[in-house]
Amino acid sequence: MRVPSSSSVVSSVIAVVAVFTATAAFGQAAGQPMPITPPAATGEPLSYAPDPPPSATARTPAAVGPAAADVARAYKPTLKLSALVTEGSPAIRNGLVWRIFKEKNNADDRLQLVVTASGGDAEFDLEPGSYLVHAAYGRAGATTRVTVTKDATRKETLILNAGGLKLAALGVGDLPLPTDKLTFDVYSMDADQRGDRQALVMGAGAGKIIRLNADTYRVVAHYGDLNAVVRAEIHVNPGKLTEATVYHKAAQITLKLVNEPGGEALTNTSWLVLTPSGDQITESVGAFPTIVLAEGDYALVAKNQDRIFTRNFSVQAGYDREIEIVADDKADKN
Repeated sequence: MRVPSSSSVVSSVIAVVAVFTATAAFGQAAGQPMPITPPAATGEPLSYAPDPPPSATARTPAAVGPAAADVARAYKPTLKLSALVTEGSPAIRNGLVWRIFKEKNNADDRLQLVVTASGGDAEFDLEPGSYLVHAAYGRAGATTRVTVTKDATRKETLILNAGGLKLAALGVGDLPLPTDKLTFDVYSMDADQRGDRQALVMGAGAGKIIRLNADTYRVVAHYGDLNAVVRAEIHVNPGKLTEATVYHKAAQITLKLVNEPGGEALTNTSWLVLTPSGDQITESVGAFPTIVLAEGDYALVAKNQDRIFTRNFSVQAGYDREIEIVADDKADKN
């Protein structure tokens, strides 16, 4: 692949081994060889940056004809690039994004993107000078400084020191959970002065392979979008696929306001779920909304046609069920 000019930027990394909050447990499988295949392009929760569009002046040598391309190359040195997952591994053949910046900052004190390319090995015709080269492979990446000189071909190989992370979640008793309600966020372990960590991947689905630099990462697993959350620290080994499973202590709850036990749910009902201390967990409107809640005790408020009904209830881990409020009861203890 040979590319003369376009655009680029940087990427980050992650890794995993397990430590939990009081509401869950965690398991991590032994590392397997990491598959060297391109990351899934569709449906990924958070990509580090979009590929910049090609510049108006960018063209491939074939576009100007063999003779003109040979003349142009005679005045520009060639930079040939390749990347490896780890030292001694095969070259990555696809899934890479290359970005090359001029080493000297522009007037805005920002690095100037010179060219970008996607795929595997790459080849660039550049003006003589010093450049920063960045290779991204999923969320893993590496950067190096290179200097190209006139009438010379420079070859550079970047070692990404990357691994893969594949996350899953189960309920109590190893019961499977609906995958459409499972998401994972991955953060760096280093925190800033305010204690915030850099978000590397947000909303990754279960079973997706996340490519990261070898390191330890903070993983936050969500079951639903409320308070069923597990936190763990997981280490990613270079050249290996780390598979980790978290265990949620939660359940799916369907809310119903009825005129009689077992009756039809009343429409246009507003719901409010509170903790025993009165903190709001969620509110919604509907005949029978389904939510996921962490194990524990809750208070429920239902409003329909200016009438308000309440009851207390408990959530047991792994026990999905309906919670009914009978409209002629002001309170129904579970």
